[in-house]
Amino acid sequence: MSERRLCIRRRALLKCVFLIFLSACLSLLRVDDSFGQGSHGTRRYANQLTRIADPQPILADHPEFIQPVVETMRYQAPCLVDDERADLHVRAWRFSYNARGIVEMPNRLRADRTAVIMVHPWGVDDGQGWNTPEPAGAADFCTVEKNHLAGKHTREVINPFLKELRDHVACTLYSLPGNRDPIRHKLYRSFGHRPTAAERKQGANELKEKLTSFDYRGQNVPASIELSANTPVIDYFRQFSGLDAGPRFNNVGFWDLPIPVTRDIDVHDDDIVIYDSEGYEPLKKFLKQQEVQHVLLTGYATDMCFCRTTAGYENLSRDFNVFLVGDATLATFPANSTPRYATNAHISFASLNHLITQVSWIQLEGENKAQPNRQEKVR
Repeated sequence: MSERRLCIRRRALLKCVFLIFLSACLSLLRVDDSFGQGSHGTRRYANQLTRIADPQPILADHPEFIQPVVETMRYQAPCLVDDERADLHVRAWRFSYNARGIVEMPNRLRADRTAVIMVHPWGVDDGQGWNTPEPAGAADFCTVEKNHLAGKHTREVINPFLKELRDHVACTLYSLPGNRDPIRHKLYRSFGHRPTAAERKQGANELKEKLTSFDYRGQNVPASIELSANTPVIDYFRQFSGLDAGPRFNNVGFWDLPIPVTRDIDVHDDDIVIYDSEGYEPLKKFLKQQEVQHVLLTGYATDMCFCRTTAGYENLSRDFNVFLVGDATLATFPANSTPRYATNAHISFASLNHLITQVSWIQLEGENKAQPNRQEKVR
């Protein structure tokens, strides 16, 4: 092959490569331009962080239940969720190690595209008949005293919050363990059934009879423990664990009882109960059918069911804009008389990948808004 023909071929090849490269660049520019213009439901978010001067503690409205969050490095970011015809204002925050602090942002939601969900409002030790077994049984927050404290939190924080939003949001839901048994089927609305007044009355009578007829007595803690010479610590905890909620201490059949929604919640006929055993997909399908885009999540316990059960944020955050209402939840608190430190720790950890809000930061259109923090530009 002559040198001239080889040169021509090289030029043609280079021209072809150049045209391919140019086409790719133009394609990227078109994609970038459409993204900036918000086509296909997208928009460009300006992640501009503005330093907040003299920030006040977060989650400081209910210090009996949660230790306030104190972080000196706080930033204001632009509005994240910005619905058209928004009528629900939700200020929220998250923590970023990379940003070296807490990032706060306003959000403008449509209330009718928002669901309020309460995880595991168990009706235990509240007078309905489902009681913590004695002398050593465990349920919910595991002791009668701790359950009563959680009940106080429900009455003072969560119930007023639900009552304020119920008439404005798409739906209010509660999740409970187990399956949709015949008694709770009569008591509560579910995805496919709305009980009549007569059914609810019958269900309430059956619930009372069922719960009050159970023997809430299990075994006592062991009086003696058989220990081996080499592994006494292993043997000790194997025979005397820190939490055993099985038939040994709770009695056989305790967890087969129909767990009701706590009396500390004023349940409305339109409120819906979710049953954990049905799984996440029916919940997701129902919320999508209601055109829900946002979820305000409350309930118990922050370190367990609140994150990992059917209606927990690990599931919901895959499909919805989830806001954890940080002062409308409690963590379990072993070895402590208060849940405030445990709740702070678990909410703070969740803030690495989830948005946290609080009751006073959730305002319907027209209500008095909290004054924003003074700001200074990040340098």
